[in-house]
Amino acid sequence: MKYPGRLALQQRVLPGYRIPFFDLLAEACAGGLGLFAGQPRPVESIAGGQPHVAQLVLAQNVHLLSGPLYLCYQRGFLHWLEQTNPDALIVEANPRYLATPAAVKWMHAQKRPVLGWGLGSPPLSGHLSGFHQTRRLAFLRQFDGLLAYSQRGADEYAALGFPPNKIFVAHNSVSPKPFQPPPRSAVHHPPSLLFVGRLQSRKRVDLLLRACAQLHVPPRLVIVGDGPERAALEALAREVYPSAQFIGARHGNELKPYFAEADLFILPGTGGLAVQEAMSHGLPVIVAQGDGTQDDLVRAGNGWQIPPDDFDVLVSTLKDALSDPARLRAMGAESYRIVSEEINLGKMVETFVRALNEIISQKSQP
Repeated sequence: MKYPGRLALQQRVLPGYRIPFFDLLAEACAGGLGLFAGQPRPVESIAGGQPHVAQLVLAQNVHLLSGPLYLCYQRGFLHWLEQTNPDALIVEANPRYLATPAAVKWMHAQKRPVLGWGLGSPPLSGHLSGFHQTRRLAFLRQFDGLLAYSQRGADEYAALGFPPNKIFVAHNSVSPKPFQPPPRSAVHHPPSLLFVGRLQSRKRVDLLLRACAQLHVPPRLVIVGDGPERAALEALAREVYPSAQFIGARHGNELKPYFAEADLFILPGTGGLAVQEAMSHGLPVIVAQGDGTQDDLVRAGNGWQIPPDDFDVLVSTLKDALSDPARLRAMGAESYRIVSEEINLGKMVETFVRALNEIISQKSQP
């Protein structure tokens, strides 16, 4: 399935991990894909890159305020649209991006569709919640359709009042479809645990170190990654779990040996993109609950979702996971099936193309 026209897509910034998706999406658009994205703030530590198929134009991001009041204005958005002259536009469904309404208005003046792409719209609380809900819905109603990262996000958009037949779930993915299950022998003794990610406080590697120290059979713990917390975590490890191995940053094919040697993959804190890669290597996973993007990926059949800051639950979940080696291997096989058949870059592109074609079809009906 292809989208027959030229697609334009806006992002505040272009993370390097998104480039394979955008290049694959560009190949699925008969008229190609134009990307409009700016540079991140230095404090964000977002690694970028250059797409090979999609055509990138750099936006001039003007960052206003910070924290919960943060706003961003992207200079040149309308000029880029006029030059690109797309048949459809996809933008981040984020009201903090101030140039978006004018871009949507321009596209609609050309009688061309605009889809929003976002995480969802969690319920609000407080005495002004009704007012803010109304404003959210008004913002979303400018779009002809919505692409949600997860089923939870789609349900939140529908609960807010956006038409369900115009909402599409494009499961958030950063990994291609694997084509061959990796060979797996029996679970090691002691079992081998693997963490891959940036070493920063929200990843809660500190809790993982302390939790391993509580286990009756101390596992082999391998920590792959670098970041601002590495020195502090290494110091903590010397104190509470000296056998922990800090490997440093590894990327691409360098990661394969570590996935191959692991029995269980764990992300104890929020964020983290390596879970899908771990699953493509046939690993069961323990992940912290987050924005909903893990809900569809991590299920009772292939892993555990835990609160991101609950030490006792982390310890009890590790004990449960490591108590049954045969179950671990079966869960790893289910992980592989999920990313092979349901959630991968190819499936994500298919949903984007289907959404574009269906929205165009809906708009053409009298």
